[in-house]
Amino acid sequence: MPMTSSFDYAVVHVVPRVERGEFVNAGVILFCRERRFLGSRVSLDDERLRALAPWIDPKEVREHLAVIPLVTTGSPEAGPIGQLDLAGRFHWLVAPRSTIIQTSPVHSGLCTDPAAMLDHIFETLVERIIESTPTQETEQ
Repeated sequence: MPMTSSFDYAVVHVVPRVERGEFVNAGVILFCRERRFLGSRVSLDDERLRALAPWIDPKEVREHLAVIPLVTTGSPEAGPIGQLDLAGRFHWLVAPRSTIIQTSPVHSGLCTDPAAMLDHIFETLVERIIESTPTQETEQ
């Protein structure tokens, strides 16, 4: 049986107007110290963003979201923050802020594969799930 490791994660939110408390889930950041793993996935649903904030340009929001993977991978393009150790980068990414890009509180869990868990959380909390509802025919 594979060994389980603890991990921490936060959901990335796009918050057009903080005072309204509305947001669109746009990504996940996951950190597993034991496995020396820090990863992220981001994606913006333009339709959901337009529903909350039609005045916001999704292209600009995507540019801001694109920084998150640069920081998680330690890319030189991330500047000095990208040079921090894994824990430092994770804590910088999930620090509270009052900008349009925010993160949820940090949650914890156990997994055997942090990359697979990142994908699972992303698919569960960020990707749009379109449920098909069976049509009901009425008898006449």
